[in-house]
Amino acid sequence: MKIRNIFITCIWLAIASADTLQNSDFELPPTDWNETSPAFFPLNGSSIPGWTYDGAVQYVTAGGELSLPRNGHAVLLQEDGKINQTFVANGEEMQYLLTFTLGRRRARNCTANASLVVSAPDSSAQFSLTLKYGKESWEVYGHHLGSWGGGESVNLVIESQDIDAEPESTCWPVVDDVMLSTVGSLKQGDDNLLPNGGFELGPAFPDFPNDGVLLDSEPSLVESALQQWTVTGTVKYIDAKNFFVPEGKAAVEIVSGVSAGVQTAKQLDQGSDYNLEFMLGDANDSCSGVLVVGVAAGSSAQNFTIQSNGTGSAKKYAMTFKGAGPSPTSISFQSYTTTQRDDGVFCGPVIDGVVLKASSGHKSYMQFSFLMTVLLATVLKLGNLM
Repeated sequence: MKIRNIFITCIWLAIASADTLQNSDFELPPTDWNETSPAFFPLNGSSIPGWTYDGAVQYVTAGGELSLPRNGHAVLLQEDGKINQTFVANGEEMQYLLTFTLGRRRARNCTANASLVVSAPDSSAQFSLTLKYGKESWEVYGHHLGSWGGGESVNLVIESQDIDAEPESTCWPVVDDVMLSTVGSLKQGDDNLLPNGGFELGPAFPDFPNDGVLLDSEPSLVESALQQWTVTGTVKYIDAKNFFVPEGKAAVEIVSGVSAGVQTAKQLDQGSDYNLEFMLGDANDSCSGVLVVGVAAGSSAQNFTIQSNGTGSAKKYAMTFKGAGPSPTSISFQSYTTTQRDDGVFCGPVIDGVVLKASSGHKSYMQFSFLMTVLLATVLKLGNLM
């Protein structure tokens, strides 16, 4: 256990915080703003340090009609509202992960939520405020922005998405705390065939109390904010500061109900035996009840039932299966229940500590094969010398 904890710590040290965005929390105000300016300040020709904009954009102050994680400032993107910033991806090629806070203005005539579109070169994703997965009036989202390096210039664009509603009745999106983090190449550990089995590599967590970072559906292992895992439905990326995490500093809570979950794939030897270990539990977020998780690995599948009291607990489970081959073997965790807390917030089972190992018999065979290969090479070398 001590060795594993050291390994997890090393992983976190390897995640380089890339706060390359200027004025990422919008606390540096527009050039013509002052303390007496209105709480919703239209940008009419003025500029926000670090950002450019188009369309109807307002610089907003928390309080009153606007609830934000902290009593600061943000931007409101109204009809055709857009902000953008260009940053330079220095050094070797890295995966760039984005975290941002999404909220809206509270108004009596606001009935329909506008969406938010985040884009970068060869990348685009749409986000909508749901307010189903936490107690706050804002949500934090994570997103895989792209992969760059070598001094490339990357233009990040955040804009409102028009909906079929009158502008006066539209809940336009509010954006705050836009953060970048980077992740380098993932390497397989000696004690786990899955590079990110502990879910330690993902988008950055905000430094304020939060309801977790929401990750929407992403079918690609490479383009996922949860590195090396695809996402079905919506899952919540949770940290040990705000939730119960079974192991390490991060885990995944499946929050959007039946058929939601995470999946990965690994090239394994066809027909060989493997052991899959994992931890299931709850996040200490009052998510109580019977939670059912379906685990599938190769052609093997099994359901696991957790009786949760919502106060933070976890248990280790295991199953054996055979490598599929010649294609990569799929490993998935899927929720079979939809669960809500007493306050109506959707919640679900926590997944963590996924460890994949070859069975002891297969290990012995691989070690024997390796030794025989070395022995044969030695004999051939000695024969050539003679």
